[in-house]
Amino acid sequence: MTYETILTDLTTGIYTITLNRPDSYNACNEQLTNELQSAFQFAHDNDEVRCVVLTGAGKAFCSGQDLKDAPSGGGKRSLKDSLERRYNPIIRLITSLPKPVIAGINGVAAGAGLSLALACDVRIMNASAKLVEAFIGIALIPDSGATFFYTKMLGYAKAFEFATLNKPIAADEALSLGMVNQVLHPGAFAEGLQAMAKKYAEGPTQSYGYVKLLLQNAQSTTLEHMLELEAEYQQLAGESHDYTEGVTAFIEKRAPEFLGH
Repeated sequence: MTYETILTDLTTGIYTITLNRPDSYNACNEQLTNELQSAFQFAHDNDEVRCVVLTGAGKAFCSGQDLKDAPSGGGKRSLKDSLERRYNPIIRLITSLPKPVIAGINGVAAGAGLSLALACDVRIMNASAKLVEAFIGIALIPDSGATFFYTKMLGYAKAFEFATLNKPIAADEALSLGMVNQVLHPGAFAEGLQAMAKKYAEGPTQSYGYVKLLLQNAQSTTLEHMLELEAEYQQLAGESHDYTEGVTAFIEKRAPEFLGH
């Protein structure tokens, strides 16, 4: 599909979605959130997609909601409607996608833009980028899953501090807090992001999807339930082409060639 506010590219299993409103630091207007929903739905539906990379054009990853994007008709915006119709579906699409999703945080990630990054499975951050809570600065609360992600990643005390003091988190601190997986020098960022995406795109995609589902369940259930789920999904993984290929490659002392199913 052809989009106006995002760029998409599917090459060797890597589906790259680039937020493309650089003049507004990739702020989310109505069209961008609609197009982002469409792009992630494509990733769900297309078997050629084995890994998704979400990143931004220009200097920013995403600065959050475009506050200049007035509702049609000149009326007052319903924030509840914006979340339920525009942002929450994107977060659900990212977290339910049975394929790895990598956030390439090339620049500032603020407000709902930060929520988009935190919804991803892996976060690679440019050393010059920052994470900004932003909501409290305009007397709003963190949304688009932010209160969930902050608490899971930081614990209550640090989550409350971050959500209420609006103090930006630099890349090194984000790494030490466990909010990102890797921090790369600006000169090595693009190459490192691509290398990580390539590794996931060449891996056992179906098994990655099972791991994603199991880890999400593990955050809110019991050990007994997880033992049961692991047995169920291990059986499914063991019936895959990639399991047979992995075992054969191990015996033959060669690298496996996974097909993703």
